[in-house]
Amino acid sequence: MDAIALIGGGDHARVVLSILKKLNRFRLVGYTDMKNTGSLSGIAYLGNDDRLSAAAVENEPLSAVLALGQTGLGTQRWKLWSHLAGLRLLFPAVVSPDAIVNEGVAVGEAVVVMDGAVINCGAAIGRGAIVNTNSTIEHDVSLADWVHVAPGATICGGSRIGRFSMVGAGATVIQGIKVAEGCLIGAGATVVKDLNEAGVYAGCPAIRLRKV
Repeated sequence: MDAIALIGGGDHARVVLSILKKLNRFRLVGYTDMKNTGSLSGIAYLGNDDRLSAAAVENEPLSAVLALGQTGLGTQRWKLWSHLAGLRLLFPAVVSPDAIVNEGVAVGEAVVVMDGAVINCGAAIGRGAIVNTNSTIEHDVSLADWVHVAPGATICGGSRIGRFSMVGAGATVIQGIKVAEGCLIGAGATVVKDLNEAGVYAGCPAIRLRKV
């Protein structure tokens, strides 16, 4: 089994950990976080992220999964990944066995796909994206790097979601829409036209409320 460490020790990390256990292809060596919260669903605290350098040597090759949630833009996760990129770490995609990923789907490194998600043919999921529980990514959708599609959200066919953006829980992006980099789409919103500038969007149809 490949050795793997979790980066993050919060509630999102516990969900990611449950997926890793179901996959049964990784040996869990522990988790890192800024603070020690004790055992995380049975795995040990390794220390802060600086400990990963030594862990990578001790367990070479060592995989890691970014287990930080995203409730805003994905820039925080991107900055952390960039900080760790110089270490000898692998960042495999972690795809729940209870998700449906159909043929012809491209999944980038450091992606996490949660239980019940559906990703249909021709979709492309960029580096570090989160496809959360029971969300739907329809055919030929493009998610740029560090996008988060929250639980129950639906991205309809051919739409393109820009880098760092987040599509909130239960939101819908109709077919063929382009969403700019750095957009926050509120829970339950319905996007019916292109979002051409960064900002916070909400409502049905979704309108821009303010800058991020």
